Amino acid sequence: MKQQSYFRGASANALRVIAAAAAAMTAPGAHAQSGLTFYGVADDAISYVNNQNGHANLYLRQGNLYASKFGLQGSENLGDDMRAVFVLENGFDLNNGTQASSGSIFNRQAYVGLSSERYGSATLGRQYTPYFQFVGPLSSVAALTGAAGAHPGDLDGMDTTVRASNAALYVSPQWHGLQAAGMYALGGMAGSTGRGQTISVALRYSQGPLALAAGYLRMDNAFASTTSAAFDSSSSGSFGESVVNQGYVTARSMRDVAIAGNYTFGAARVGLMYSNVRYLPGARSLFTDTASFNTYGTFVRWQVTAPVDLAAGFSYTQASKANGISHAARYTQFSLKQGYQLSKRTALYALEAWQHASGQTLGSAGEVVNAAPAVGDSQNLTGSSTPTQIVAMLGIDMKF
Repeated sequence: MKQQSYFRGASANALRVIAAAAAAMTAPGAHAQSGLTFYGVADDAISYVNNQNGHANLYLRQGNLYASKFGLQGSENLGDDMRAVFVLENGFDLNNGTQASSGSIFNRQAYVGLSSERYGSATLGRQYTPYFQFVGPLSSVAALTGAAGAHPGDLDGMDTTVRASNAALYVSPQWHGLQAAGMYALGGMAGSTGRGQTISVALRYSQGPLALAAGYLRMDNAFASTTSAAFDSSSSGSFGESVVNQGYVTARSMRDVAIAGNYTFGAARVGLMYSNVRYLPGARSLFTDTASFNTYGTFVRWQVTAPVDLAAGFSYTQASKANGISHAARYTQFSLKQGYQLSKRTALYALEAWQHASGQTLGSAGEVVNAAPAVGDSQNLTGSSTPTQIVAMLGIDMKF
């Protein structure tokens, strides 16, 4: 009963915030200079997994083609090529109506700032990192979706799992197809400014059929809790936990580097990507040696007709030998997607993926265990008890 009361209260608060924002943006004299957009996505699918921790499962899974969410996006024209902007965005579970993050109304994004075509944009709040914003659109996730197309357990954070709170972000204007971005998220720890900080920079180039991007991300563990057995929630950054990386979530710091490139041939687009993810140990970590994961990926997407698109992808992830592991983990994944656009806002889709794991990694207590497969970003903590996992989904997605 307490949980139900909490969610009713949180939903009521969210509605009050939305109503207040809408009233402010439509007040007399403000409408001509301002714009307010209410937007969102509802996405759900019938999903089959051949092995979740030892058992097959047929169930409903939301947020597969796109994450289920709603949000408010507003702007005000300040004159002289300058606008004030804000975004408030909440994720939710379509199958039970709960918030994606308990106690956080706008868990996905919440920021305010200034934007100019001439000078770029500067924003403050909870935001996606340049690493994700620039490299993510060129990764397999953009073509295949993260549910079945992200690299194992979304290890390199290409499926909207990496955000930073207390963040200052600057994105430059484009110059002959070139654009840069930088972020610094304050840890907010009194007496230790850098503790729990997040740093990210990225560069991208887009001209004609060619698009290239490179990004760097560093997230430091705040270690605010003496009993924390994970990446402390007081840290400004956070990343997804899965059976692939759960032995390293007590890291002192996590560092990501990724590069990606796409080339468009008429109705087809091909992409290549490489990422390196490192978990650095500290005095309070459950492991002692730096752990490294290298992922190589490729995909092709074909717009067969206006409503029909097909995509296929392959990735190979190789872990380092460290922390008593003699046979480092390996993950091989094949992914497929078929989409049919019923209208501009509604689509039907089918997703299929196969992943095989071999070698060893660390378990949640820091012990050496056999590597378990976890397809894309859909089976993070429900890995297979055998070396192979298969996922198939049939769903519908509607934007509003």
